[in-house]
Amino acid sequence: MSIAPALELIDVHAAYGRIEVLRGVNLVVPPGSVFALLGPNGAGKSTTLRVISGRLTPRSGCVHVGGNHVNGAAPAALVRAGLCTIPEGRAIFPNLTVAENLWITTHASKKSQEDTLDRAFAAFPMLEDRRTQVAGTLSGGQQQMLALARALVTDPALLLLDEISMGLAPRIVADLYDSVSHMASQGIAILIVEQLARVALAVADYAAIMSHGRIQTAGEPADVADALESAYLGSASLEGRSERTTEVGHARI
Repeated sequence: MSIAPALELIDVHAAYGRIEVLRGVNLVVPPGSVFALLGPNGAGKSTTLRVISGRLTPRSGCVHVGGNHVNGAAPAALVRAGLCTIPEGRAIFPNLTVAENLWITTHASKKSQEDTLDRAFAAFPMLEDRRTQVAGTLSGGQQQMLALARALVTDPALLLLDEISMGLAPRIVADLYDSVSHMASQGIAILIVEQLARVALAVADYAAIMSHGRIQTAGEPADVADALESAYLGSASLEGRSERTTEVGHARI
């Protein structure tokens, strides 16, 4: 019996009003793999994440999570399907402590607060020393660690990461991606949208290059290297320069 992909997009089209952004996206993320979705600004990467996470309903095509058709599914149904998202901006609760941010996840699982904290602190020891600290007072890198820890303790089958390096120093980014690799080793499939293409490729099992709302090429990291250089030619640097933001109806594409 074959195992369903953690994620499969089949001929997905999506738009903001009359402006079509995704033009027939096909993508497969195998279970337990790290998949980097790369491409220049405006390629459609963030819109792809919005479609997968249910924040934007595709005009046509199919989105499958763990073999389940999830087009138009409610957030609770996506959680039951094993989907977890860390959007750009981290989405922690800044007025709660580190421990309280983690405890909240127990409402969506059967784990005790003690088990939840033990697992989070085992994976992210830095957080244990700050368990009573208000999350909004953490550094940017620490907040991102907290977001990853919250995701880990929900036992997702598929984790979506959107620009987790944004605004962080290279050393902190390296630590974050060490944590991403650790999470993947526990069997979590991870789809990464990342401005630092080479950083993402260093931890990825597979990668795809996106341009003009379509997947141009996909394969193992070595297979997409030439296409990556071509895709970024004339755009932002592959390293160190943040993507500019394109607004279409107040939605980043």
